[in-house]
Amino acid sequence: MSYCLNPACPNPENPDLADVCQACGTNLRLRDRYRATKPLGQGGFGATFLALDEMLPGQPSCVIKQLRPTATAPHVFQMARELFEREAKTLGKIGNHPQVPRLLDYFEDQQQFYLVQEYVSGATLQREVKQNGPFSEEGVKQFLSELLPVLQYIHSHQVIHRDIKPANLIRRQQDKKLVLIDFGAVKNQVNQAASSASEQTALTAYAIGTPGFAPPEQMAMRPVYASDIYALGVTCIYLLTAKSPKDLDYNPSTGEMLWEKHIRVSPHFVEVLKKMLEVSVRHRYQSANEVLRALELEPYMDSLAQGLIVPPSGVSQPPPSKFGPISSGSAGASGGAAGSGSVSRAAMAIRARRTRLEGTDINSGIAGNRSGMGRTGGNTVQSSGSTGNKSKVPRKLDAQEVQSSYNKGRRDFAQQNLSLLNLQKANLSEAIFHQARLNKTNLQGANLFHADFGRASLNYAILRDANLGRAYLSYADLEGADLRGADLSYAHLSNANLRGANLCGANLTGARITEEQLATAKTNWMTVRPSGKRGLW
Repeated sequence: MSYCLNPACPNPENPDLADVCQACGTNLRLRDRYRATKPLGQGGFGATFLALDEMLPGQPSCVIKQLRPTATAPHVFQMARELFEREAKTLGKIGNHPQVPRLLDYFEDQQQFYLVQEYVSGATLQREVKQNGPFSEEGVKQFLSELLPVLQYIHSHQVIHRDIKPANLIRRQQDKKLVLIDFGAVKNQVNQAASSASEQTALTAYAIGTPGFAPPEQMAMRPVYASDIYALGVTCIYLLTAKSPKDLDYNPSTGEMLWEKHIRVSPHFVEVLKKMLEVSVRHRYQSANEVLRALELEPYMDSLAQGLIVPPSGVSQPPPSKFGPISSGSAGASGGAAGSGSVSRAAMAIRARRTRLEGTDINSGIAGNRSGMGRTGGNTVQSSGSTGNKSKVPRKLDAQEVQSSYNKGRRDFAQQNLSLLNLQKANLSEAIFHQARLNKTNLQGANLFHADFGRASLNYAILRDANLGRAYLSYADLEGADLRGADLSYAHLSNANLRGANLCGANLTGARITEEQLATAKTNWMTVRPSGKRGLW
């Protein structure tokens, strides 16, 4: 079907190969190139259509967004044009991120404004919840770990999304990654009421966003970066409850959403959500990075508490804790949320991380309990529970034992020899492989999110398409490793050996890595650099 884009057309549906609309005579091929095939959505100020690009081989799908000014006065039309151009520049600026649709074209035709964007095939989170029900706490944390870096990226480009909600988040069919869509091009309202105001007021004096998801300051026409944090928090509540904001009660005195009685999550996560949903901007998280820091400490609270309560015999220091790139500011963010007991645990965790970053191994009571062995200065020795002083080498695990142990709760595989194992598509997120040997190990497509590979040997390991987001790889030996298409976003790669490693198509957005390291590896135009941009330069 060919769909007419004339807003006044009485019958916009036409045969597939028609050149002009049979009802109104409008040309059905925009710029003799784009043919709309069906409407995707429509509002008071614009519409979105699925279309075909008939100038390219295979006629790939794209999305056409049409902005329709509601006034005809020349100066209002000029303001609409300025808004349109500003939105197009914004989309062009941030469209290099793999989780933001690319801007393909923009133009004006018959006093209508058009944006052409990459088509993202998949289902929205709104549809996902309606079909499958609410997310678990872990599911929502995974959602945040994937979307917060995207938010951090667009904020770093001085862009406020202003309409984050489940309907604007698509899980891309081809790789199951979340894509943030709809950057407000059709929501910039310019109408006759604005014509009597100053130009600045006319461009900004409209509440943009979705009621219930947008915070008070945004509805009062004063959006800030933290406004997106609030909308993200409301999205989390929707994912946990399958209830939209209009289905929830509000405190009439404070305007706060009353959501806690509808969910069952850990106390720490409740506090994180509370701070994301603060009505007062001053008391809300100010950036996506602050939320990430608050969430990063939470997985270690239980293990840190155990280390404080029952220190193993002969151990004078706390057990090592696996950390990604967390700053000392995390203690304040997480400590304030989890209570005074968490502050000491967080401080101890940060001290452990600092010690490790300086190259000093900390004695591990937890590892000793699991394997009957402890670590002292990097040497493997008998633990206090064994007899004699003979050194003992850990028994090598096979692939099935590794995954089975992990599924039963084991996370510490430090110093293990796991070379040549086939762990393809294994789920080993958050696992500790500090100083482990994984030479030529097959980890293709594995989930290694936030795993610790500090000082590990990964020579010629197969890590193609693996999820290494936020993984700790400092001082790791990755010579000759296959990292094609791997997600290394926000990974810690300082001082890692990347000589001959294949990073073609890898995503290094936000990764801690130097240009000198990258120069020793193989990259191509599909490699996403730490800046979030693709290309060799």
